[in-house]
Amino acid sequence: MTPRILAVAAHGAHAFSKPVTPRIRLLAGLGVEGDAHCGATVKHRSRVARDPTQPNLRQLHLIHAELLDELAAQGFRVAPGALGENATTRGIDLLALPRGTRLRLGAEALVEVTGLRNPCAQIETFAPGLLAAVLGRDAQGNLIRKTGVMAVVLAGGEVAPGDPIAIELPPAPHQALSVV
Repeated sequence: MTPRILAVAAHGAHAFSKPVTPRIRLLAGLGVEGDAHCGATVKHRSRVARDPTQPNLRQLHLIHAELLDELAAQGFRVAPGALGENATTRGIDLLALPRGTRLRLGAEALVEVTGLRNPCAQIETFAPGLLAAVLGRDAQGNLIRKTGVMAVVLAGGEVAPGDPIAIELPPAPHQALSVV
């Protein structure tokens, strides 16, 4: 299966969920046009409170639709955009990508994966029990955060459902993703 964009979403206000839209426009060095998290410096409210001058490594939030499938099997109804992501993907193991992986989204947009999204307590408010469902443990007992990855926009362009995703891994040795 060729990796694809399943859905795109944006919201101009700081809200937990983002409404799905027919397309989004990515702006180089900024993020999703019209989204509350768009900007060269950090826009996430808790991070702004700590240091508003830090670079925005969270310009685009991607979640794999396979997570939504997993959650549905556990009885949770989570639609694309509901967890605040800008792009829902299918056919790509986002969590296994190394830091610095570049993703070509559609014909023009190019993003670079910066790290993992750390699920926050708001997820529990959205649906009781959901926070535990989006966290796991590996064989060594290490915490696994399943709520997708964050990226910066290197080249802008329009992104829409059905667009292909091309994966370009960084040179080895690869660095595992950590929370950004």
